Amino acid sequence: MRRVSLLIAFAILSACAAPSPPERAQPTNAATAVFAAGCFWCVEQAFEKTEGVAQAVSGYTGGITVNPTYEQVSGEGTGHYEAVKVIYDPDVVTYAQLLDVFWKNVDPFDPIGQFCDKGSSYRGAIFPATPEEAAAAEASKDAVAERFGRKVEVQILPSAPFYDAEAYHQDYYLKNPQTYAFYKWRCGRAQRLEQIWGPAAD
Repeated sequence: MRRVSLLIAFAILSACAAPSPPERAQPTNAATAVFAAGCFWCVEQAFEKTEGVAQAVSGYTGGITVNPTYEQVSGEGTGHYEAVKVIYDPDVVTYAQLLDVFWKNVDPFDPIGQFCDKGSSYRGAIFPATPEEAAAAEASKDAVAERFGRKVEVQILPSAPFYDAEAYHQDYYLKNPQTYAFYKWRCGRAQRLEQIWGPAAD
């Protein structure tokens, strides 16, 4: 089930009227990491509250269409994942620590989506950009599988072009806090994360 169309329409209208979030300072030695964990609104919030993260940009990656739209991606014809590009200061937060944030904000055992959002664009995935990141991602996945004694459905995929999502998706949780809170509650995201990872999750 994809997000309700009414929420998307409301998002567009609200974003037009809402003030822009404050500009975030970019670290001089900025690094990037790309993760998919379902609805990018929620993943953005999870990473942006992490110390050392300057910004999380909502977008699409892993597909075949150049510069896809939300409608194309959610129609599941492009092969893209909803994802976030995390811009961070590696002197403050490491890639391994970002992996920990990722795992605590994903259902590792769902092969067809995340929480209430089902479909190929909502699957969990990690997109390492270097052999070192790939090794760290594989090690973290193995650790999750060992901890729970279950198959982990999150994919580790080659880095691919990342396309920023439309402006109304960026910083959605800041621009539309009430609508976002309703969506997140209705989707059962926080409830499922607590069930898997414990009360400190999300």
